[in-house]
Amino acid sequence: MGIAWPNKHQFAFTILDDTDWATVANVKPMYDLLATLGMRTTKSTWVFGGGENPLNQGMTCEDPAYREWLLNLQAQGFEIGLHNVAAGTSKRERIDQGLDIYRSLFGDENAVYSNHVGCLDNIYWGQYRVSAWRRKLYNLLTRGQHRYMSYGHKQKSHYFWGDLCQQYIRYVRNFVFNDLNALNVCPEMPYYDPKRPFVNFWFVSTDAGKVENFLNRFTRENIDQLVQQGGLCIAYVHFARGFVHDKQVHPRVRKSLEYIAAQNGWFAPVSTVLDFLRKEQTKEERTISTDRLSQLETRWLLNKMRYGPS
Repeated sequence: MGIAWPNKHQFAFTILDDTDWATVANVKPMYDLLATLGMRTTKSTWVFGGGENPLNQGMTCEDPAYREWLLNLQAQGFEIGLHNVAAGTSKRERIDQGLDIYRSLFGDENAVYSNHVGCLDNIYWGQYRVSAWRRKLYNLLTRGQHRYMSYGHKQKSHYFWGDLCQQYIRYVRNFVFNDLNALNVCPEMPYYDPKRPFVNFWFVSTDAGKVENFLNRFTRENIDQLVQQGGLCIAYVHFARGFVHDKQVHPRVRKSLEYIAAQNGWFAPVSTVLDFLRKEQTKEERTISTDRLSQLETRWLLNKMRYGPS
């Protein structure tokens, strides 16, 4: 039996937009379109600029115009999440300060987080995303480049903030797949993993990190299948990566989103949808079994071998 979505909606669709390269100019047209279509999604942000060895930098909450725009988005019903506190690595003191500023700006209810490439303060990332023999395979696939790129959960590290994550972050994005229906891949989500206790709940998403991936995944056939299955799609995207050109949304992206919006879907932010699925259940009640987690990790690695980084 499928999910009984709110208000008799047939399926659920939302987006987590990682803030890499983002400026008001290069992503605002996407959010104007989403608002017009009645979709409310989640946009991540950085609190600070810089950090150690920052990658894919964009605007941050230190910029008054960007900060005002984010607050306006939130007032419209969009959710503002975190993509680390900065594009570069931050130590614990800065992370603690960043979380305080983030909460003072956006409140305590914004609870979605995703790790950012290259940050040593990432939590359970790189090789720590997987266990057992899969960790060795992961390091082979990545040529060991990500072996030591995650210290956020290491209690003796200067980058440790696992206790803060546990206190302030409700949901953390992990594996991405090609399937639009996340519940086909991981019906247990949001799930708790006892081996990674500093994360309260994990969720999976659809890989649409760049516009080419989005266009390949979100065909009418795949969208129709998502609707028919009564499923949930959480699209993982970088809207600053080709979705907008000359202040115009890519025409095929626009058509796909308009087609989705024309269906009987529930279009709510990520934490709203995950809260609905969780139904206030405890970690114990949402604990994923060892066997199912092994299957999930293996499926992700096989997907990685076939399609490349994600």
